Amino acid sequence: MKLKEISTVGMSREDWLKVRRNSIGGSEAAALLGLNAYSSPYAVWADKLGLLAEQPVSEAIKIGNDLENYVAHRFTEATGKHVRRKNAILYNPEFPFAHANVDRLIIGEKAGLECKTTNALMLKKFADGEFPAHYYVQCQHYMMITNLPKWYLAVLILGKEFLWFEIPRHEGDIQALAETERDFWNLVKTKTPPPVDASASCSGALSQVYAFADSGTSCDLSGIAEIITLYQNAKNQIAELKKIADGYENQIKAFMQDAESGSCDGFRITWKNQSRTSLDSKAIQSEQPEIYQKYLKKSESRVFRIKEMKEN
Repeated sequence: MKLKEISTVGMSREDWLKVRRNSIGGSEAAALLGLNAYSSPYAVWADKLGLLAEQPVSEAIKIGNDLENYVAHRFTEATGKHVRRKNAILYNPEFPFAHANVDRLIIGEKAGLECKTTNALMLKKFADGEFPAHYYVQCQHYMMITNLPKWYLAVLILGKEFLWFEIPRHEGDIQALAETERDFWNLVKTKTPPPVDASASCSGALSQVYAFADSGTSCDLSGIAEIITLYQNAKNQIAELKKIADGYENQIKAFMQDAESGSCDGFRITWKNQSRTSLDSKAIQSEQPEIYQKYLKKSESRVFRIKEMKEN
């Protein structure tokens, strides 16, 4: 089946983001399965509907973009396989809800290449020939769109190692992925939010989607009374566990006395002196009110609290 292409040559980042919002990309596929530590189904859904503000490009993404060509070169150096760019967003008519922005295609072979750059803290994720699951999902997504039978993954672990992997097409996984993405896209089309989860990404998306409360309004929460009870019970358990942990901490401190550090059985504990310099805002407000007001920065956010009401 012939693929549809939209050229990215000369395309601005703003236009690129608009095009991407019309379908699911490879980097988003893992988030729909709960495998992306930095995103969530709810955040992807809100972004597709244009409900989230555009986020600044992180330093990690900038480094990855800048080193993509280097990673591709290292792959060729390590494998002898030559690669070429594909300056287009790819679409497969069989999967109208998805697209692929591939890093490279292999010359003379029916395969593609995904280039990744990560830091040394991730080295343990690659022990014994393994690699993170979200990389696998992204590569299967690209094979779903391109119909190719194989994908390569090249990973530069900064300052530590260069690794590459061969990932064969898995029809069962692709079928399951396509079903997940199709169901998710139906939620986007009907503006039906997916279930929320405990991730920071989901929390951040909710804070943006519902940034401002309608003053004076109230709603009936009886339909989620069980969830409220579970939440309060969890918070109480956390408070109790903190008390227990604080007690153990005090026992350790009492044993250490004047010692700055100590170790045993694979643990190293420090109890060091440290100093901190802070601005006395109250003194400035009192002595230099004009300067205080000039540099006063106001921000708004919604604060979540639960208060247990006592019965009369």
